[in-house]
Amino acid sequence: MLIQHKKEIIMETGSRTEKLKKVTEHLIIMTFIGLILISVLFGVTLSYQRQFMISWICFCCGLLGGFVSIQQRVKKLGDEELELLSKSWFQVLLIPVYGGIFSLVLYVGFLSEIINGPLFPHIIMPPFSNPPTRQNIIILLQDTYPKSGQDLAKLLFWSFVAGFSERFVPQLIDHSQSVATDESDKD
Repeated sequence: MLIQHKKEIIMETGSRTEKLKKVTEHLIIMTFIGLILISVLFGVTLSYQRQFMISWICFCCGLLGGFVSIQQRVKKLGDEELELLSKSWFQVLLIPVYGGIFSLVLYVGFLSEIINGPLFPHIIMPPFSNPPTRQNIIILLQDTYPKSGQDLAKLLFWSFVAGFSERFVPQLIDHSQSVATDESDKD
């Protein structure tokens, strides 16, 4: 009986190890493909008047943060989650894509100055005419950049954090919403 139980544990451990290996392989392949695609998109946007360049950098850092987050957590996953990730490329890619999206939401928070302070980047934006035109949007996407090298570094850091920590941006949104609600209650 004891020998049979030990054999079952060894088989379960081997199966878990195989699943961990498969998930890790998926992560490595998806990270490599993601970096290639982002490099191509970055090159294309750089060649064509720099449109969306900072947005792509933010998305890339958020995507990488998501991949690192999964890799950090994969050994702690339950058997069902591990099974799902080992069988589905889509599930492996989903969390990093959320990280990229969250980094773009954070970037919009920086642009709008909803999120600001000495720890966060300062972004230089071109002025809009009144009423705004299509050309204003194009110029905004082309000519919006961090104020300094230090601000670029802060933007990259926070974009990575947005991808790495799944709860970071939703918590910022909740906080901003509660501050806005409190201010509207005062009026």
